[in-house]
Amino acid sequence: MSENIRAYAAASASSPLAPFTYSARTPRADDVVIDILYTGVCHSDLHTARNDWGGTIYPVVPGHEIVGRVRAVGSAVQKYQPGDLVGVGCMVDSCRECAPCQHHLEQYCENGATYTYNSHDRHDGQPTYGGYAQSITVSDAFVLKVPENLDIKAVPPLLCAGITTWSPLRHWQVGAGSRVAVVGLGGLGHMAIKLAHALGAEVSLFTRSPHKADDARRLGADHIINSTDAAQMQAAAGQFDLIIDTVPYAHDVNPYLPTLKLDSTLVFVGLVGNVEPPLSTVPLIMQRRTVAGSLIGGIAETQELLDFCGKHGITADVELINMADINTAYERMLKSNVKYRFVIDMATL
Repeated sequence: MSENIRAYAAASASSPLAPFTYSARTPRADDVVIDILYTGVCHSDLHTARNDWGGTIYPVVPGHEIVGRVRAVGSAVQKYQPGDLVGVGCMVDSCRECAPCQHHLEQYCENGATYTYNSHDRHDGQPTYGGYAQSITVSDAFVLKVPENLDIKAVPPLLCAGITTWSPLRHWQVGAGSRVAVVGLGGLGHMAIKLAHALGAEVSLFTRSPHKADDARRLGADHIINSTDAAQMQAAAGQFDLIIDTVPYAHDVNPYLPTLKLDSTLVFVGLVGNVEPPLSTVPLIMQRRTVAGSLIGGIAETQELLDFCGKHGITADVELINMADINTAYERMLKSNVKYRFVIDMATL
């Protein structure tokens, strides 16, 4: 039996989010039905609701940082049982057959991952609706175990901001003795600092806002570098094994490239689009440096992150809001007026 789900949705690019009801699918044999407790608010939610990237399917129910408890499971589900604390991130399915999927890199599925919202279900073609809702039904292969020792309301951002920064830290094998720099101190940047620090790296923050220094140190940064200060940037030349650039809009990356060591990498996790001004290839060629990009992380990698956070007591810094305040939260998010991630208490739906 399907049920009616209460949610918040945008009906058009210019509409504020408002109450919306839809009919959930009848659970399949591999499905997990989750009552949602908390949902994080990501910049992607806002961009999709307002069709900033094109392709939004209206009405859209955003939310891909979801934590809740299992209410019911399908007949084929063995990993989960009612009452389990679980999470759902940015994806709810993939083809499961291509090379990336076979290597637990579902985010790079050659046939296109099915996203938690604004996608179409691979089996019935229906639109997917996200976590700004009372419940969600997801295949068990895309459900994650959440450690019970963590502060539940501060867990949701781990499922997007957390994994988006964890994946490059793991891919470029950051550990004790690594020197990592983070560009930008927002939702992604604050998680990058926490995670790199917990992995044993020496962490620096590049910032244009010196007043962020105390907060960056609290999060785990060892050094604060004012990126507008030529002397500080010169002093940082040739220092870093990895730079994680979390800034979500076009900005000048050229000043950061000389601060990489030989054979080191700057990875974009925030910018979607063109680099402006253009990159100079001189510092790349002269020291065999690399500029790369990274997209969220696979399901196995996300579980690894959650287990690591459980072991080290790591969560996001969040501000809890009521569902009815989501439109105000969007406006504040545009002004970077949040430290560092909004989370919706879904009991207020």
